[in-house]
Order: sequence, then structure tokens, then C-alpha cells
Amino acid sequence: MKTPIVFLIFKRPEATEKVFDVIRSAKPEKLFVVADGARYDRANEAEQCEITRAIVDRVDWDCEVFKNYSDVNLGCAKRVSSGLSWTFKQVDRAIILEDDCIPDPSFFRFCEELLERYEDDERICSISGQNVQFGRRRTENSYYFSRYQHCWGWATWRRAWQHFQFDRAVWERVKAEQLLKDILIDDRAVRVWHKIFEVTYSGEVDSWASRWMLSCWLQNGLSILSNVNLISNIGFDTDSTNTDDTVSPYNNMTRESLDFPLKHPSFMVRDNQADDFTQKTLYNYYPTLTEKIHKRFKKIAFWSSNLF
Repeated sequence: MKTPIVFLIFKRPEATEKVFDVIRSAKPEKLFVVADGARYDRANEAEQCEITRAIVDRVDWDCEVFKNYSDVNLGCAKRVSSGLSWTFKQVDRAIILEDDCIPDPSFFRFCEELLERYEDDERICSISGQNVQFGRRRTENSYYFSRYQHCWGWATWRRAWQHFQFDRAVWERVKAEQLLKDILIDDRAVRVWHKIFEVTYSGEVDSWASRWMLSCWLQNGLSILSNVNLISNIGFDTDSTNTDDTVSPYNNMTRESLDFPLKHPSFMVRDNQADDFTQKTLYNYYPTLTEKIHKRFKKIAFWSSNLF
């Protein structure tokens, strides 16, 4: 495969090995490995980091391997964003996988073909194999356009990543000018994302992905999302930075394969219905009381069914 792959790793050797095996099957010509350092106050974490990094040394195909390993713990937001900035100083496009996101093999061809097709189209910020529609689809096309930049298995270009903004100052301007209302229209979505960005830029939540989302919205950028789910996130556990709900329907979702040749949409129109569903489900971080009760009963039912 001609397109470089960025592999984001930390301290989970079992998950890392599973993703690495899929990368090995794709045989990229260039592999960029970005690793964070251990936290000084976590027992055995340094050892786990070393074991995880050793997995990458098993590259057994014709491949240039570039390593960006931190000696100290930078945290998720700074480590991922600095690693991607380092990557895009060297290449103009890349496919990006975290250590807990297992792709279907068709994911690589999907990204590679669309990275080429939309390389000069400034309207598109990213391509992702993460589909959270649970079978809902409006067309027979291979993908649709969205305002959401999903990052469980994705790809982008240097031209898009140059718009990434880390510092809080950009969020302060968005608040001052009330731009979320212009972007999202829906008042509830505005309230949800205002809270998301507030906890992100205050440092309460260690997220690069929320910063990337806002950076793309401020460019009026769209993403391309596969019309079937190509990625299983196996990282929903207590070791995860931001995904620790093992009962979540997004935990280890079933992967499907895409058919080729790809069926391209005739028009570049955002799928508002799909985005509305995503906002009300995946991004329903601050549910109403009724929704909280419903979610609680679902968890009780899940645990009860697993007792017998």
C-alpha cells in the first residue's frame, strides 16, 4: 500500500498487537509510530509501554518505519496532535489508527482511493471508516458526507491538518461570537457541544478529537463516512482515556466489508438525517431525565442477563 499509516500507541500490548496484525496484512510502504511515555505515578506502566513498543519492531515487510516516542507522558491531546503534526511535516496524507481500533481490510483501500479522489477538495477534511448509524442508510452509495469528524480509523491530508488549533483562544472567540449556533442550529446540540468544548479546552477532558472537530467546523469542513461500519473499537475498558463504558453499544461494534468499485455520491450534500441521529445517540452526553432512566434500565437488564 502506497499511503502511509500512522499508528498511535501507548501501553496496551494485547490490543496493539491485534491492530498491528491488520496493518501487517496491508503492508504499507511507510509506517509512522507515535507513542506516549509512561506516567511516573502508575506502577508497571513503563514496562507496559516498552512491551507495546516492541511489537512495532516485528515489521517483516518492505517498510520504512519512523518512530516518534516520548520519554515523558504528554497526555492524549498533546501526544496525538503533536504526533500528527510531526507526520504531516514529512508526508502529505496518511491513514491513522489508534491502538484499539481494528479495521476491516477493505478500510485501507477505501481510504486510499478517496484520499486520491478528494486530495485537492478543500471542502473535505477527513475520511473515516467509523459508522454509527446501526444499519440506517438513505442511499446505496459507499459513503456519505457529514459534519462529524469520526476518528476510530480515519485518514486526512496535510492541507486539512494545518487548520488544527490546540489553544483555548480559538474556543474563547467561538463563544464570544456565538458561532456554535450558526454551525449547529439546534439549541440542544449547541448546549451539548458548548459543554464538550468547555471541558476540553479547560483541560478537564484530555481530548485532541474535540479540538479537531471544532477546527474543521470553523473551516466549514465536511467528512466522508463509510456507509457500513469498518472499525471495531476494542478499547472500552478501565485502561482507556475517554471510553470506559463496557456496556456501550459502540464497544467492539461488528465490522463489515465494502464492495468495490466504490459507488460515489452524485452530489456533495451533507446527510442531515444521519447527522441528526448521530447527535441524538453518540453525542447524547447530557441526556434528559427520561433518557437517563431509560439508559439505567438498559444497563440493569444487561447485567442481569449476564448473571445467569
